Amino acid sequence: MILSAHHQVQKQSYYHCDLDTIFFPNGLTLIHQHIPSSSVVVADVWVNAGVTTEPESWSGISHFLEHMIFKGSKNILPGDFDYVVESTGGVANAATSYDYTHFFLTTAHQYLPDTLPYLAEILLQAEISDEEFYVERDVVLEEIRSSYDDYDWIILQSMASNIYQTHPYQRSVLGDESLLLQNTPNQMRCYHKTYYQPENMTVVLVGNIDKDTSISLVENCFQDFSVRSECPNVSFDSEPPIIDVRRQELFLPRLEQPRLIMGWLGPGIENLEGAIALDMLSLILTGGRTSRLVRKLREEEHLVLDITCDFSLQKHSSLFTISAYLSRNNLEQIEMIIRDNIYKLQKEPITANELTNCQRTLCHDYIFSTETPEQLAGLYGYYQILQKADLALKYPYIVKQLTVEKLQAYACQYLSPEYYAVCQIKSC
Repeated sequence: MILSAHHQVQKQSYYHCDLDTIFFPNGLTLIHQHIPSSSVVVADVWVNAGVTTEPESWSGISHFLEHMIFKGSKNILPGDFDYVVESTGGVANAATSYDYTHFFLTTAHQYLPDTLPYLAEILLQAEISDEEFYVERDVVLEEIRSSYDDYDWIILQSMASNIYQTHPYQRSVLGDESLLLQNTPNQMRCYHKTYYQPENMTVVLVGNIDKDTSISLVENCFQDFSVRSECPNVSFDSEPPIIDVRRQELFLPRLEQPRLIMGWLGPGIENLEGAIALDMLSLILTGGRTSRLVRKLREEEHLVLDITCDFSLQKHSSLFTISAYLSRNNLEQIEMIIRDNIYKLQKEPITANELTNCQRTLCHDYIFSTETPEQLAGLYGYYQILQKADLALKYPYIVKQLTVEKLQAYACQYLSPEYYAVCQIKSC
């Protein structure tokens, strides 16, 4: 399919940064930002293919396909792409998650016309030969097995499967070993030809490349998509709210300290303000020595070695977790103190000083996370997969518009001292 030169362009400008979103007639999207002062260009290709697009019996096929993409096409042999990129001083890699897979390339701007065609071809025309499929499957299976040596991975996967009881977010990105052993090269070829199509793909170009050159390069490189196929239909409902306390225990050998992790369901991208509010509430609870839980549990009472709070924004719903590393086996006491602090967030407004400090911290963190073309390309592609790229530029404005009253309302909506998931991790 040849891309037409006629396309729609939307321009957004925040913080004096021009961000172009170009829509091609066949459904392909290009996100472009010109940074003349940069000596490099980042090409980051995002595909709407992850855990949420996998048939349940095909669990892990998105991550497996990510591996197979680098095996090349009929014209590009295994290793050719890496050689072309690395011989010009560039780097390339890929990652798979619940809502996406993306492939990124960083190179000096003068070499992008030589390297981007290689990336485009292995993405659009992946060979997925039977021989390479079975060789690489052993690599993926070993990655799954070695993940069980990572206690952090085991704990978070257990928490996810406890919180998400119907949604695909409960499954591991790496997949299930028994199911992967049943999958065939034909299934993967079908999956590739279903999802690696223009309407599911966003190309992000950030760095020393102008808009017209970007459009021309993408038109030339991303035109020969595979003949379409159709995988088994995937459908799922929204995860219902937690209406009780979901408890679980993990016993892990050679665990140095007991751990406690508590989790709540947060909003998806449809409520970005609510998600950013939870980001701010995580700072109020554990964002430094003067934050509420750190000050109470670590600095004053010496009940924990450390305590952290994490919030990860996803397309359909998000996960808000509090993790404590205990100095002794006092799990119930720590859980009660955390519950009391969640209750206070609901019933007592945070102070104006807490609000100001958190707004400043989040805005500074945003600035530090948007310093390089690699960071910007990743941010734009991520938000485009979730909804649209320009939401990434609105983050600091939303932070500044949050009020004490809004934060209290979002704490009441998403955080509850009565309804949550909790995992106690002990040594065996």
